[in-house]
Amino acid sequence: MNGSVEAAKSYHQQYRGSHAEAYMAARGLAEIAPKFGVGFVGSAQIGHEKYGGMLAIPYRRPAGGEHGVATIRFRCIRDSCVKDENGSYYAPERKERHEGHGKYQSLPGDVPRLYNTPSLILPSPHIAVSEGEFDSQASELADVPCVGTQGTGAWKPHFLPPLIGYEKVFYVADGDEAGIKAAEKRAAETPNGVPIYLGDGLDINSFIQAKGVGAYRKKLGLDQ
Repeated sequence: MNGSVEAAKSYHQQYRGSHAEAYMAARGLAEIAPKFGVGFVGSAQIGHEKYGGMLAIPYRRPAGGEHGVATIRFRCIRDSCVKDENGSYYAPERKERHEGHGKYQSLPGDVPRLYNTPSLILPSPHIAVSEGEFDSQASELADVPCVGTQGTGAWKPHFLPPLIGYEKVFYVADGDEAGIKAAEKRAAETPNGVPIYLGDGLDINSFIQAKGVGAYRKKLGLDQ
């Protein structure tokens, strides 16, 4: 969207040493976050003032490299929402407490998009589909290309055609009823779709944090 490239660059430059960097480290994503251009809204661009103090997640275009950004999503990382009374981060093992506001905010007029679409042009016989940006990033820690949706209700019909040419599409379910139903529905709509169940209460990020990348790859049947 208009101005997203410049904003994404600015927020990524503010990432190092910020609350956002500490948050990503707690989620076990410190190693991979720079690849995705994750940022922090310390000094907000004009029109972005309400996103101050939030984590910035740019949606990069497949062939645009670091200079191609379709939009930015913002995520609340207030201490009162993401840390317990002892100052320890809830995520990824425990649910955060975002009361009275949504965890995520999109730019005005934006529409649901697939996250990490650059993974669609990688030479791979398989790809995973996650429910969320952090899960997509975590999957790539295990060298498994992964696109992410913005929740179970954000799937759009035009997301499907880019997935048809793979040998396997792993629809990785969040470990709750809504996540499982969504993964099974998507897999049934895709001739190469495979639903993947990680366990109650687990998503890709929390599963890898608890069990490691090797266990995740085994779940997908990629390693013995």
